[in-house]
Amino acid sequence: MLHYALIFLLVALVAALFGFGSIAASAASIAKILFIVFLVLTFVAFVLGLFRRRSG
Repeated sequence: MLHYALIFLLVALVAALFGFGSIAASAASIAKILFIVFLVLTFVAFVLGLFRRRSG
């Protein structure tokens, strides 16, 4: 998922470079959402990993 966030960020930067403002804003928003989802899933996996070690 982090890979897709970086791709959308790159698309946003290229679109902004060529003057496509709305496309750049959309791609940047998608990249931001994907990055937040990545952070949440990483945190959940970390917490679940801690609980598995304690119970096992």
